[in-house]
Amino acid sequence: MPNANEDNPSALSQVQRRAVSELLRVSPVADELARRFQEAGFSLALVGGSVRDALLGRLGNDLDFTTDARPENVLKIVRPWADAVWEVGIAFGTVGCQKDARVADADQSFQIEVTTYRSEAYDRTSRKPEVSYGDSIEQDLVRRDFTVNAMAVALPEKEFIDPHGGLDDLAERVLRTPGTPEESFSDDPLRMMRAARFAAQLDFEVDPEVVAAMRAMAERIDIVSAERVRDELNKLLLSRHPRQGLALLVDTGLAERVLPELPALRLERDEHHRHKDVYDHSLIVLEQAIELEEDGPDLTLRLAALLHDIGKPKTRRFEDDGRVSFHHHEVVGAKMVKKRMTALKYSNELVKDVSRLVELHLRFHGYGTGEWTDSAVRRYVRDAGPLLERLHKLTRSDCTTRNKRKASALSRAYDGLEERIARLQEQEELDAIRPDLDGNEIMEVLDVRPGPVIGQAYKFLLELRLENGPMEREAAVAALKEWWAAQS
Repeated sequence: MPNANEDNPSALSQVQRRAVSELLRVSPVADELARRFQEAGFSLALVGGSVRDALLGRLGNDLDFTTDARPENVLKIVRPWADAVWEVGIAFGTVGCQKDARVADADQSFQIEVTTYRSEAYDRTSRKPEVSYGDSIEQDLVRRDFTVNAMAVALPEKEFIDPHGGLDDLAERVLRTPGTPEESFSDDPLRMMRAARFAAQLDFEVDPEVVAAMRAMAERIDIVSAERVRDELNKLLLSRHPRQGLALLVDTGLAERVLPELPALRLERDEHHRHKDVYDHSLIVLEQAIELEEDGPDLTLRLAALLHDIGKPKTRRFEDDGRVSFHHHEVVGAKMVKKRMTALKYSNELVKDVSRLVELHLRFHGYGTGEWTDSAVRRYVRDAGPLLERLHKLTRSDCTTRNKRKASALSRAYDGLEERIARLQEQEELDAIRPDLDGNEIMEVLDVRPGPVIGQAYKFLLELRLENGPMEREAAVAALKEWWAAQS
């Protein structure tokens, strides 16, 4: 790849072999597509995150390209070639497609986006960018968010294009903007959140000038749609180092506008330090929850870990004996989670799950050293439902005490609770707790037709099941008849 930072050959030499290896892997698909564009009289280049990831040795099968062809011409080129084509982003100059190919003796599927050279900017009131098409790749690259995303590889000749020193910044692991940060963030305020996201994903430092611009322009994020903010927040939370990105959002004032409950956790500590820093505690809980993940990043668990204590600022009380209390902060927090996540346009199911975990996160602390009855354990499992495994992880993560003896005792207590749950699950099928009589049997025993009374009887039998465990049919029938007699 010629023309690649000739003034800094050492930076290139450190990454060139990785980049060449990555590009050779995708060449069968990338070069074939490039030749089709060439034959139609257009140019094509791998661009942005794809080039950055190739240089980092982490290029996947999602490939981003840029071209001088307009979207209608891109469609004509890719339709006969791709296995599937979609036009969701065509209003913004992007055509998406899927190409299945055999590469290195393996069948692979590539998700490809081809975007026409463009420039885009927000006006002061619009929530959507105004798109205009450009005529050169240099014009396209200068509008990119950060220099490490403003590099391209022209295909099929594989000429490396880096007009803004992205390779140097990649080697230094720093995020800078191609132009001034103010111009970049004016074009698209969401880039301020992207700075935090890339810092979290890539473990990069953010240039002080970029941080200063984020702090000065934080209010501009207000014109970005809730859906775009939510999607960017999700990418940050699912990254390798979310704490780094979240801290940047808080420090620049962006969190105050998109997730104000997070900076609100920075409670003033009283002079006697009678309670710990809830903000720092929440970030530690998030990190500890991530360590317990078993099947990759879990957005539900991470949101619950981050937000589990957001009810504390509203419930903080200084008691007469000098203690600080946060009574019912889990209930208040669950309501706050619902409100914030709904405002960010999260799905109803995710809102329900995260708020439920927040509501239940303190339940274990009534367990003590094992004083719960089997009935209480059954209710714990019933109330958690399908969230039980996540509740286990959240509860264990919520221990951030530096007192090793206390931490060890809490861990042993929870080990004991999990063992009891396992024993009861084996004996009683706790995952599917239901009354010993179903609705049809209730109607038969009571000789009644469908109606509200069946629900009442079902609830009575469910409570009986939770309290006493499984019952023989005869005992359940006798209990139901006794309850029914008391209703008349």
